[in-house]
Amino acid sequence: MKRNIVIATVAAAALIGGGTVAAYAAGGDDAPSTQREASVRVADDRSEDTVEIRPEAGSGAGVTADDAIAAALKHTPGTAVAADRDDDASGAWEVDVVKGGGTEYTVQVSPTTGKVLGAHRDTDDDNDGREDLAALKGTSVDAREAVQAVASKGTVTDVDLDDDGPAAWSVETAKGEWHVDARTGKVTQDRDDD
Repeated sequence: MKRNIVIATVAAAALIGGGTVAAYAAGGDDAPSTQREASVRVADDRSEDTVEIRPEAGSGAGVTADDAIAAALKHTPGTAVAADRDDDASGAWEVDVVKGGGTEYTVQVSPTTGKVLGAHRDTDDDNDGREDLAALKGTSVDAREAVQAVASKGTVTDVDLDDDGPAAWSVETAKGEWHVDARTGKVTQDRDDD
């Protein structure tokens, strides 16, 4: 009986590992993984030998802000200073990336596949890129880490470097707006004075 359990466990591991490799190969190197862990149940020797593999709830979720930022930075290395969904019908993520010299780029990322759809250099002469880099000097929390810190509060829809006061990230979720201190990572909820 124990031999059957070992065989079932090895079979389950092979199925999960094979599925992960197949998903990675099909997704290409550019796409962040949106595959979720599988749930595996192997019967003990008191019942019949079964292996059940089912995806977790929510595994069909689209590309998150964290995924979009990762894809944008892989395509256009630099510092991500903002990410939000485009207002047009595509709903693509638009990630603002600043290179070391202060040159700004907007990288569009597919909300369903995580692939980069395009990138263009921002040509305005307002030095926002240099100001953003200066504001982030000496900080330890980047845009992705700010998104990750707030993700448990709701689906992140927007992240932006807050220009007012000390360096902080403004992160919007479906449940409200949050501020993440760019130095300490402390998360506080934005309370409107209504």
